Amino acid sequence: MAVKSKSQKRTGWILLLLIILLIFVMGAALLFGSADMSVKEVIAGLFNQAERRYVLIVRNVRLPRLIAGFLAGIGLSVSGTLLQSVTQNKLAGPNIIGVNAGAGLMMVCILNFFPMVGKFLPIVAFLGAFLTTLLILFLANKLGSSKITVILSGMALTTIFSAAISFFCLINSDLASAYASFSVGSISQVRLENLLLPGIMILIAFLISLILSKRIDILCLGDSVASSLGVRVKLLRTSCLIASSLAASAVVSYAGLLGFVGLIVPHIARALVGERVFPCLLCGGMVGSILVILGDTIGRTMFAPTEVPVGIMMALIGSPFFLFLLFRRKYYV
Repeated sequence: MAVKSKSQKRTGWILLLLIILLIFVMGAALLFGSADMSVKEVIAGLFNQAERRYVLIVRNVRLPRLIAGFLAGIGLSVSGTLLQSVTQNKLAGPNIIGVNAGAGLMMVCILNFFPMVGKFLPIVAFLGAFLTTLLILFLANKLGSSKITVILSGMALTTIFSAAISFFCLINSDLASAYASFSVGSISQVRLENLLLPGIMILIAFLISLILSKRIDILCLGDSVASSLGVRVKLLRTSCLIASSLAASAVVSYAGLLGFVGLIVPHIARALVGERVFPCLLCGGMVGSILVILGDTIGRTMFAPTEVPVGIMMALIGSPFFLFLLFRRKYYV
């Protein structure tokens, strides 16, 4: 009990420090940018009490990007944590195994053939992400459900889907103009009204994952052990896949194919608070939000007035981390 209490206190302190860091990063995101503003001007702009240009910068540019980054960090970290738990594969992530690409392809197809339903893109992206997840698991089971098979199946599907997305963009110039930012992941054009439905989807996925967290812990012990302890394995795995697809597709619908957050954040969370899913979800949500908001802030300020999309900043962090995991053979042998 003493050991458990000590571990819980440590987790509590880590979560508190992450909350403080998240607030600090959010404040920096509102304060820093290509336009110099003081803290007083930022606060006044938030409450529509400053000059019009400051109000426009804070409320129409920086605040939407802040909220978008916050939601993206939570959504992708939840998706990655669930995928890694369900597949029992520490290399799984929504961008690695093709979930993001599947959501993107479904969106591009709908925009190409039925552009009038654009406001339902988050739902369309969810269908693409969920169907892709089911297809990956089907292929993995047919080919032999080893950890590396899941990764290779996902990478193959990602290549196919990316080629299909490029094809549709070539035949539709309107899609092609937006594809560059979509493919790397960007929140530069996001608006508050575009975040309502994705925000609801991410919140639902987050709540589902928290509710199922104890059963997921048991599932991580193995299917046979989980079944013997009364866990309905197939139902739980399907529920987790739905929640994972819901979270990842919501982010794809407004931020594009933002990669590596869903891969690296669960590892950081486990290093900070241990293997239990519930604290990992809480910790991962904050770490993911911090990374995305910080990456977006650095990308739009370091080379101002030129802007580096947040997806590129995440790739600079995530690619070396992914290689590091590959070299640790115990994750996939």
